[in-house]
Amino acid sequence: MKRICMSLDLRDDPEKIKQYKYVHTREGIWPEIPRGIKEVGITDMEIYLIGTRMFMILEAPADWDFDTQMAKLGKLEKQPEWEEFVWQFQAPLPWAKPGEKWMIMEKVFDLDRDFQ
Repeated sequence: MKRICMSLDLRDDPEKIKQYKYVHTREGIWPEIPRGIKEVGITDMEIYLIGTRMFMILEAPADWDFDTQMAKLGKLEKQPEWEEFVWQFQAPLPWAKPGEKWMIMEKVFDLDRDFQ
């Protein structure tokens, strides 16, 4: 199993944060979004929030290729529209390059791997 952790900020606006959280609920999300996520081989995805900083955990099979599958995801039904829609709530990380959104985080500690 492959685990990829990513981060992105939300705009510092309590109403927008509330709306962002709602559109990620069963009632608020467009049905094509979780369907597309699963279609490209992602087996689990969780998003956590503290303040305006989000942290995503994405899990996929060990041989899953991030760049290939995310490019495929971006072309599936409603995915481009979803990305445009949620951008109204999101803000790039301070060190992001122009156009970068979710950024892959560096793993700095692994108990199972390094301390057995």
